[in-house]
Amino acid sequence: MVSEFRKETDTMGEVLVCKDKYWGAQTQRSIEFFNIGVELMPQEIIEAFAYQKYAAAQANCQLKKLNEKNAHLIMQVCEEIIAGKLAGHFPLKIWQTGSGTQTNMNVNEVIANRGNEIVGSALGSKAPLHPNDHVNLGQSSNDTFPTVMHIATVKKIITDLYPALEKLQKALKDKQEAFSNIVKTGRTHLQDATPLTMGQEFSAYHYQISMAHQGLKNIMPRLLKLAQGGTAVGTGLNTHEKFAEIFIEILNKKTGYHFEESCNKFEGLACHDGLVECSGQLNVLAVALTKIANDIRFLATGPRCGIGELILPENEPGSSIMPGKVNPTQCEALTMIAAQVMGNHVSITIGGANSHLQLNVYKPLIIYNLLQSIHLLSQGINNFVDYCLQDIQPNLKVIQYHLEQSLMLVTALTPILGYDKAAMLAKKAYNSNKTLKEICVGEHYLSEEKFDELVDPKKMIMALST
Repeated sequence: MVSEFRKETDTMGEVLVCKDKYWGAQTQRSIEFFNIGVELMPQEIIEAFAYQKYAAAQANCQLKKLNEKNAHLIMQVCEEIIAGKLAGHFPLKIWQTGSGTQTNMNVNEVIANRGNEIVGSALGSKAPLHPNDHVNLGQSSNDTFPTVMHIATVKKIITDLYPALEKLQKALKDKQEAFSNIVKTGRTHLQDATPLTMGQEFSAYHYQISMAHQGLKNIMPRLLKLAQGGTAVGTGLNTHEKFAEIFIEILNKKTGYHFEESCNKFEGLACHDGLVECSGQLNVLAVALTKIANDIRFLATGPRCGIGELILPENEPGSSIMPGKVNPTQCEALTMIAAQVMGNHVSITIGGANSHLQLNVYKPLIIYNLLQSIHLLSQGINNFVDYCLQDIQPNLKVIQYHLEQSLMLVTALTPILGYDKAAMLAKKAYNSNKTLKEICVGEHYLSEEKFDELVDPKKMIMALST
């Protein structure tokens, strides 16, 4: 019914908006013309916009461009958004204008209408707060949206992903140390190889994650560069020359981070290579996690008809038809997440590559996929550590059996017998289904004592500092 709506206006005319919503005409037009998919603009972007509008209002107030009353009103509403109180007023989809203009205007309209309501003005009145003239003062969607992309990414990495990676590194280091004296059969090409310790095996996993973590830290300085102040094309038209500098100071005080003004705002608007690089580091992390999770589920295959060297925690039944079956489900979830991150990186790469002239117009696509990757990795890693990695146990009996059966122990005899004779012994042992020791001693190549002296798995492991 018409009574359930109010009239909002923009430069194109009147639009009907639900009377209990704070958005305005431009948001409503986006709802109608871009009803595509189910993917909404991430809440992290809306929150980042609140930080951005807060800092912009205060900066404009200090520069005498915005009166103190309106500035404080904008800042008050931004605090409400940050607190999650207005979450139901940001309905726009990812699949909209590629600059993110409609989401910028969604935020501008909500802040203006909510602020006007606070002081007793009617929704849609645009007084005392106007969404463009006051909330968006000295700004453009072309520099605000890149700015919030970086704010949201930095916050998500620091608050979610870094702690998850530190937790994973610690768990892997703990296993490395706990398994340091367990000698086992190595495997290359998925075939038996010379021995190593299980601790050495886990040291590789720990180092992989350490390097992925360091890679993310290395790109952080680039993510901390903000394009704010570039306005439409990077020139800073219609904004104060000191705006960006003051904006950064206020934002840093508000967020606790260390953002900096971009060295080249034309680059900050026209392309998003820094975010593509960030996605590339997430892709590296996804590759490492896939390797680790796959190794763990390979080593845990069985429990009786596989490798069976690791015992995984039993969290839930694994089959609706096979009673007693338990599956490596945390490994499966983590590798699916990694696959999604790899796919997201492809989309982000394509979005970044399609930067044309003075503006990249794949911004919503890039940030949606990037934030999803960070979110999935953070939660997936935490789950993997909590419900799998920390409770993994070695199956010592199986490890010892495999070690004794390994034909590649013959490598230790190569300096004594030569490569060809050692290979012949290995093949004889394999074809006769005997151990190397049985062949060597039984066919008088070596005495039992000499064999035990030469073929000692513990001596075959280099004393590496792992």
